[in-house]
Amino acid sequence: MEPGKETTGKTLKKGKKRRRTPNTSAPETDLMTPQFEDRQPQAKKACLSTLLLAANCEVTHGQLCELLKYAVLGKSSIPKPSWCQLLHQNHLSNVVVFILKGMSQLHFYRFYLEFGFLRKAFRHKFCLPPPSSNFLSDIIGLQNEKTDGDSPRTIEGTLLSATLKASTNPQNDPIVQKYGYEQVGVTRCLLTKEEMERFHFPLQGSPSCEDFILTKCNGSVTDSSPLFGLDCEMCLTSKGRELTRVSLVTDGGHCVMDELVKPDDKILDYLTCFSGITKKILNPVTTKLKDVQKLLRELLPPEAVLVGHSLDQDLRALKMIHPHVIDTSLLYIGKQARRFKLQFLAKVILGKDIQCSNKLGHDAIEDARTALELAQYFLKHGPQKIAEFNLDAAASHQEMKVAGQEPKTTTGVSKHSKASVLECLDSLGQKLLFLTQDTDELSSLGNCQTIKCPSNKEVLEQARVEVPLFPFSVVQFSFEPFMPEFTEEMKRRMRTKWTEMSTVYAGPFSKNYNLRMVKKMFKSFGPVQSITVILETHRPHLRIQYEILEAAQLAIETMNDIQVEGLCIKVRRPVTEFTLDSDTLVNELEQDSENQGTIYLAGVSETFKTHLLQQSNLFHGLEAMILPKDVKSRKQKNYCFLKFKTFDNAQRALEILTGKDWELKGRHALTLRHFQAWLRDLPPEPARLMGLQVTPPLLEKQALQVRKTLKVNHPKMIAWRWSRRIEKLYHSLNPGTLCLILLPGTKNAFGSHPGLGLMKIKDEEESNTPSMGM
Repeated sequence: MEPGKETTGKTLKKGKKRRRTPNTSAPETDLMTPQFEDRQPQAKKACLSTLLLAANCEVTHGQLCELLKYAVLGKSSIPKPSWCQLLHQNHLSNVVVFILKGMSQLHFYRFYLEFGFLRKAFRHKFCLPPPSSNFLSDIIGLQNEKTDGDSPRTIEGTLLSATLKASTNPQNDPIVQKYGYEQVGVTRCLLTKEEMERFHFPLQGSPSCEDFILTKCNGSVTDSSPLFGLDCEMCLTSKGRELTRVSLVTDGGHCVMDELVKPDDKILDYLTCFSGITKKILNPVTTKLKDVQKLLRELLPPEAVLVGHSLDQDLRALKMIHPHVIDTSLLYIGKQARRFKLQFLAKVILGKDIQCSNKLGHDAIEDARTALELAQYFLKHGPQKIAEFNLDAAASHQEMKVAGQEPKTTTGVSKHSKASVLECLDSLGQKLLFLTQDTDELSSLGNCQTIKCPSNKEVLEQARVEVPLFPFSVVQFSFEPFMPEFTEEMKRRMRTKWTEMSTVYAGPFSKNYNLRMVKKMFKSFGPVQSITVILETHRPHLRIQYEILEAAQLAIETMNDIQVEGLCIKVRRPVTEFTLDSDTLVNELEQDSENQGTIYLAGVSETFKTHLLQQSNLFHGLEAMILPKDVKSRKQKNYCFLKFKTFDNAQRALEILTGKDWELKGRHALTLRHFQAWLRDLPPEPARLMGLQVTPPLLEKQALQVRKTLKVNHPKMIAWRWSRRIEKLYHSLNPGTLCLILLPGTKNAFGSHPGLGLMKIKDEEESNTPSMGM
């Protein structure tokens, strides 16, 4: 198996060891963190770095718990967080977690301007998955306690202890929720076309698969169709990852194909530690990709079903399209779409060890056979049996066990790795302060000082007095979540607003203007979604819709009031209710703390990264380079973001890169990376109607009540008011306090909405703080 195949497809740099975090989609960016200079702060101050967030910026509740426990005990007693760095933890004075219960990412984005303090002060922002029934217990680690019970700290063998399995509720298992309790057949386990598209399998007609070939398997599949296990190994060439070995096994585990393949392009890295392939092994090989493609087409019968682990990457390496697949990384899916490693599933489900450390790389035959056996086990025993393994708990335990191999004393890492935050505090003789309106499970625990207040205002007053006195505090404010109808309406309006903000109208042009030249001119500012010629006016105009806001803004700033073929053109946004405050919003986005020190560049080529590294001495303070990729083709787009330590570093780099030597177009960044991920999940923009627009009843009702609600509980006023109140509370905290603001998200019968986290250490020097790559 090639590196990164189990999760997101990313590989870690040499010397950087951290646990993988689950990711439900392929990364859309190539995140590079160049080590141009020592990024460790010289002054002994606690500080944060979240560059490890990489592509999707989502942090699970368990990962959040990792950080909180590490903030309490430090590296001598607890594993380091897998998703961020907390440097000089022993210089923290306090930890404070503010929870805005009932709020989600939608609140933050919809009322972005009203959350002034939060967006300007908190540089580190990350997504949170929708909350469970007890969000607070998840981030404090109480669920681990309840799950473990009195089970032993060390679990041996292939399965979890009986106590752990008995605590599992099968109806909550994602496998049971998808497949039910009863046994299923082969056809039920096949990925649907929609699932194959979602998980980036090569499909016929896809623009990224134009040179792919089809297998001859066009027959109808039944529950008795033959299964074939497939696995491929890859190397890194000048064109990316290419095939070096392919193995195919039949139903009984017999290997019918095991071929080494020599890539056409120059090999840069054999990835031996993963593939087991070396230069010596591959040198005498003459087999090419087309040869194994032909052999596979001959071996597979028309009704064949291919089985593999992260099979999409194998098929892409083979450049082949096959319609009937079972992917064991999706068959054995975990909570929050977690995908487990093949090695882990082999141990827990089958009781066998594969990919052992004493072997050179992976054995493709062994991996193909293991994936096939996993599919057969699932078909034989059914979803209910699989749910009994409690894979999520087993994986978490294994991660903790691996981290627990470093303790120096019996009371070290292994003791606290599965403990809750309360237990960590108790080991230091400290208590947790909990301020809330609601009765919560946390309130009944002995090591927690709970103060129940009648209102949010009272919680605020108590926090000003009590929080500085406790080493760890949780302050929970409670708000009414949006009504489902209102939520959906706001999501649609957000999509429309962002679309119109990213759209410009340009003209007038002469009647004989060069359309190709004008299109090329506007495409030079960034990725274009569509260009429409407007003929309703006396002279032609263009409507250009960009994919990102920076491109639209750059087009306006560069092209407005310039001469094009003898005519002075205007470039501006459409004037609608959604764009009336666009100038204000653009200015505030530029001032967002996450965007400070980040620049946007358009017109970058595939060799841009190489050229930048070659002249790295010109770009002081460069922390990260984000190279977005097309979701389907995986090709690098023609723009990027560069993240610098300071605004001055970024400004100097922008002057150089937009100068005559580089001739790129650019400006300071506007969009937050986690916002782009959230925006993609919104419903599509509804079709526009021409003529008179009628206000929908829900919004009309809101408008009629605006005078009253603006004074009392309108969401906009709540956002503005509580941003100011939290600002005052923040300023009362001790220097060196780790402060987290959590909007947990919402989950109900009408749907779920993800949350948002913001964090900062008070008085942390920005110049010494490595920040999150966009």
